[in-house]
Amino acid sequence: MTSSDSQRAIEPVLGLFDSLEKSSGPAWLLPLRKAGLAAFASKGFPTLNDEDWRYTNLAPLVGMPLHLTAPARVNGAESKALEDSLSSRIAGHRLVFVNGRFAAQLSQINSLPAGVRVESLAQTMVHNPALVEKHLGRLATAQSNPFAALNQAFFTDGAFIQIPQGVTLPDPIQLVFIQSHQDPGGMVAPRTLVLAGANSRACIVETYIHTNQQSGFTNPVTEIVAGPGSSVEYIKWQDENHETFHLATLAGDYSASSRVGVHSFSVGARIARNNITAHLGGEGLECVLNGLYLTRGRQVADHHMVVNHASPHCASHEYFNGILDDQSKGVFHGRIHVHPVAQKTDAKQTNKNLLLSNEATADTKPQLEIYADDVKCTHGATIGQLNEESIFYLRTRGIPKSGARRMLIHAFAGEIIERIQCQSIREIIDSQVWDRLENHHHLAGS
Repeated sequence: MTSSDSQRAIEPVLGLFDSLEKSSGPAWLLPLRKAGLAAFASKGFPTLNDEDWRYTNLAPLVGMPLHLTAPARVNGAESKALEDSLSSRIAGHRLVFVNGRFAAQLSQINSLPAGVRVESLAQTMVHNPALVEKHLGRLATAQSNPFAALNQAFFTDGAFIQIPQGVTLPDPIQLVFIQSHQDPGGMVAPRTLVLAGANSRACIVETYIHTNQQSGFTNPVTEIVAGPGSSVEYIKWQDENHETFHLATLAGDYSASSRVGVHSFSVGARIARNNITAHLGGEGLECVLNGLYLTRGRQVADHHMVVNHASPHCASHEYFNGILDDQSKGVFHGRIHVHPVAQKTDAKQTNKNLLLSNEATADTKPQLEIYADDVKCTHGATIGQLNEESIFYLRTRGIPKSGARRMLIHAFAGEIIERIQCQSIREIIDSQVWDRLENHHHLAGS
């Protein structure tokens, strides 16, 4: 896709803005929307000439007849998709959104501790706009990310989670986004804002599923603010259909002594891109960014990360593994930026790619940008196929070749899964990944 193609594609998208009810919502929202629209208009869709997008071609997305997806009449298809997903196996609170809008009839919020809010973002903006105004768009900035800008202009709903100081949520919070497009090119832009107070604890599971094979464009943005001493575990499971483009942004601001784990599992979509940024803004915090992508056919899974070490005595660890088959492609671009003040930084970044076919490809670019002189930072990347010696060793123990391959692949995936702290979620994710390896012969090489 050329720059001229990108510019031509901007005008139809800008024209969709008039269909929004610009007068609805609090007074501060319209300027925010217009700022997002202007930022997207100035940047347009990224092309292969953009350094951050040089390995991911968005020409198929730009060629789609994009339009804002209308609210869906929730019926049995959405209930069936929910029942068949991993969400049905997770106990706790659940907010469900269909085509980016809150679906109360599919949601379930149990009794919550005093002061905890788990609700529709649209409702919060109407009834308690002050809770949202000072945070929305502060982390996922429209100026640095064209798809964050696009979401800022077009989001209509999403989730709002607020956990007061010192509160522990014993059960996970589920956010389930169901895409139920009726026409090709439907665009949804859900928005999630998580505010975790000092010394609070929570586990959040964000899931993306579908009801049909219609093509579409999902453009979610999630912003997480973790207060001092808080513990937040965020787990994303993306399993949209293979005609969908999933371009997501997750931005976090983490305070002193907090413990944050972000886990991304990408198994669906035609092109899936996760832009992840983490600002480490207080001493003594630990951040783990962890991800697994399983691709086949002509899927593309792309993870782009920036970790800003802006305080001393902080640790960040990034681990991303990809299992790639057929003509699919994995992309990893990670950058650790250690600011001059960030002495005693401990940072590690690793990307491993397992190719199950001769036509699968991986592009990986781990980076360190260090401006402090007392740090411990490492990075590395590997691309390869299954180790034949390991397969031979297992076969000498009476394990058939297909079983040996499955065991090695599952162990490779298990490196990522085992870092999930919430045991019940870890077991469910492990089961889901194992089923993928068992049910798709091309993944296991049977």
